[in-house]
Amino acid sequence: MSLIRPFTGLRPAPRLAAEVIAPPYDVLNTEEARARAQGRPWSFLHISKPEIDLPAGTDPHSAAVYAKGRENFEKMLKANVLGRDPEPCYYVYRLVMGAHRQTGIVAAAAVPDYDSNRIRKHEFTRPDKEDDRVRQIEALNAQTGPVFLTYRRSSAVDAIIDQVTPGTPDVDITADDGVRHTLWVMRDQAQQDAITGLFDAMDCLYIADGHHRSAAASRVAAARKKANPKHTGEESSNYFLAVIFPDNQMQILDYNRVVKDLNGLTREAFLQKIEAAFNVRPESTMVKPGRTGEFGLYLKGQWYRLNIKPERIPANDPVKRLDVSLLQENLISPVLGIADPRRDKRIDFVGGIRGLKELERRVDSGEMACAFALFPTSIADMMAVADAGQVMPPKSTWFEPKLADGLVSHVLD
Repeated sequence: MSLIRPFTGLRPAPRLAAEVIAPPYDVLNTEEARARAQGRPWSFLHISKPEIDLPAGTDPHSAAVYAKGRENFEKMLKANVLGRDPEPCYYVYRLVMGAHRQTGIVAAAAVPDYDSNRIRKHEFTRPDKEDDRVRQIEALNAQTGPVFLTYRRSSAVDAIIDQVTPGTPDVDITADDGVRHTLWVMRDQAQQDAITGLFDAMDCLYIADGHHRSAAASRVAAARKKANPKHTGEESSNYFLAVIFPDNQMQILDYNRVVKDLNGLTREAFLQKIEAAFNVRPESTMVKPGRTGEFGLYLKGQWYRLNIKPERIPANDPVKRLDVSLLQENLISPVLGIADPRRDKRIDFVGGIRGLKELERRVDSGEMACAFALFPTSIADMMAVADAGQVMPPKSTWFEPKLADGLVSHVLD
């Protein structure tokens, strides 16, 4: 099997693409999705978040929701809102957000390479979230949420992409959030063969985002293999929908923390305790960390710059050296008493796309007692963790811009 291969993508009719594409299913809650899809009958949210078409309060994981998603999917197929390319293709996908631009390949990635860790992971998955994605894939007989992959940049891959992108795009849309989504269909057989060969020569790919989607695809593939005595390995279920970007174009934003209380400490006692591990300096303006080991702390009305003391940084541990780990192990756990940030309700996480003003707002409102601004995790650090076969702490990476749902889907034959 090839690491990746072309596939017959299911795509919106060009005149309707702007009406169809939607944010990823997991970045909107039900009410946000309901509002976003209001008056937009062809929004992909009717497929990815079908509970919006059922009575308020419907359990998003009920059988009725998956059935409604299938009904909406079939409706869009019958109305020719969605149509399938006649021949297997790769797709070149460019995202532009402000001054940032990244261009990658939409492909079908091999499940066996995921299973063998050639497609490398850096997060734990939750069984309930895997179950949800398995049920969604089985209901639609399609993968509609792409897995976000990255690879170490290849000038040869860049050269082929550069042959495609000067042409007229098949889709060119600026979404409601200002992100521009541009898609070119790569139909040329020689270009396709070259891309397949270049990726086959790579040691590995890395999951940036989409661990539950890839895990669900693996489970579906295993179940179908078991049920099919004539299984060959070439079935479409042995591949999953992916968008693959070079590492030098990836953008990771900060993933910040807010905490409800100071664990019974006064402001003065809290500041004194954290001086054991950090050099603490008050600042007159917001603190956006400029390097690893530096943090911003906001207590109502006052920002502080925290710098971790060098002796607190482990020498050769790719996980413990991460800023999210340094903050957790030297402050959030020992001082604030939050040992398990996955489950403790006293801590919440704020994506850097919301800015430092959001940290101030949540503290000044009285909802939270303190906020921490972090320096973004680097793509090199993420790869190092995956290469070591380890997992990152929760909420370590916030990738922007987000991929669009509905732009290209992978139908399972």
